[in-house]
Amino acid sequence: VDEYILSQPEKVRTVLQLLRQMIKSAAPMAEEVISYKIPTYKHQGALVHFAAFPKHCSFIVVSKNILDRFKTELQPYKTTGTTIHFTPDNPLPEKVVSQIVQLRLAENAENAKNKSPK
Repeated sequence: VDEYILSQPEKVRTVLQLLRQMIKSAAPMAEEVISYKIPTYKHQGALVHFAAFPKHCSFIVVSKNILDRFKTELQPYKTTGTTIHFTPDNPLPEKVVSQIVQLRLAENAENAKNKSPK
């Protein structure tokens, strides 16, 4: 993940590093890996991902239901499927990132509980 972030232009590096810190703060137990060639956080399954592109960055929430819960807060951003698009000039609010990650942790815990043998 360090290499991925360092490979980006300075302005993008800064916003990705902040996003990384927000995710790690909300889910300190999450495993940080590269999956699908992008930074990914896992705990009882995939939690969230992020990526950088030439004209925007993406925060991939994995869950359309959770993304739908934040429609009001995400009005300043373009969203598609389970992805929030943002730029270094308009980064994601820490509170929203934290809440999304915490909801994803709860969702994964519930899914793991439902899959466990009874």
